[in-house]
Amino acid sequence: MSLFSNPVSVADKTSASAPAASSRWQQSANNNSSYKQRRAAIPPWLMNTSSLIVMGFLILLSLSIGVADFSWSGILQSLISQSANSDSSLMLVSRLPRTIAIILTGVSMAVAGMIIQVVLKNRFVEPSMVGATQSAALGLLVVSLLFPASALIIKMGVATITAMLGMMLFMLLIHRIPPTDFLMVPLIGIVFGGIITAITTFIAYQTETLQMLSVWQFGDFSGVLAGRYELLWLTGGLCIIAYIIADKLTIVGLGDNIALNLGISKRHVTWIGVGMVAMMSAVVVVTVGVIPFIGLIVPNIVSRIMGDKLRRSLPAVALLGASAVLLCDIIGRSIRYPFEVPVATVFGVVGTVVFLWLLLRAPAES
Repeated sequence: MSLFSNPVSVADKTSASAPAASSRWQQSANNNSSYKQRRAAIPPWLMNTSSLIVMGFLILLSLSIGVADFSWSGILQSLISQSANSDSSLMLVSRLPRTIAIILTGVSMAVAGMIIQVVLKNRFVEPSMVGATQSAALGLLVVSLLFPASALIIKMGVATITAMLGMMLFMLLIHRIPPTDFLMVPLIGIVFGGIITAITTFIAYQTETLQMLSVWQFGDFSGVLAGRYELLWLTGGLCIIAYIIADKLTIVGLGDNIALNLGISKRHVTWIGVGMVAMMSAVVVVTVGVIPFIGLIVPNIVSRIMGDKLRRSLPAVALLGASAVLLCDIIGRSIRYPFEVPVATVFGVVGTVVFLWLLLRAPAES
């Protein structure tokens, strides 16, 4: 019996096992894919109606909570007598602008997270994981140091440009990563964002502007008053545009070949999405600061419930994002009353727990 006495049987075994191994590898890659398409588990009308009811309750609660004395009877008397009083002034100057700012911030960051997940075909990314918010803060700091008297719209424009540049650099970094290494993308994004944050902190330390930088790095709505939040309405318009082009974004998320066969320019749609995410991130950073995890958690929850069709799930993403930020802001105002915990801190804790649950939870069977 020679060692080479049966070469045919060895070749047969190898050729027979190769397709099985290839099939197992493809099945494993498909099961581990971070952007696997899902179907709706709950009808959209039921999800949206429930979200509207919850958001309405949270809006009333948000308008009622605060340090200053406030009563709804005073608002009613002001409406009946058609004259302003302390309650109506407090409502118009502080409570209502703050609630609107919270809603717009939650909606815009949740939609921005959904867009970037579709464009990058990865469920574990959000604007703060692709360098958008960090780059916006860096641009805002630089323009504030070089041109301190510049208008707010100019600062927002510079922050938008730097956010786009940061996202472009990040997309170049992940260009060669295989699609199956979906966890490498957020890891690289975290490192990339940490480098930009370190550069920004160094500049702020050298110029003695750390206190000013901390205002942008920690999202907080305590300083929102009438006249200081109106830029956030731009993000509402961008969300409407995102809903209009939702079908094109969905096709781009299905793959390059499908987009090409359906006549969709992947490059144009991708850069439109990147530009929208950069502008949303810049406006939020300029107005209220950085709030993490909104764009990561909310789209993942909605996609598990409603599937991946963007036009169908985008309203639910917007409503759930607004409700989530409202809830965290109410918790932050109530947990150490009359003091406030920044909403970024509260959402960071809640977001970490939910993110770990999403990461460790076994995927549902198709």
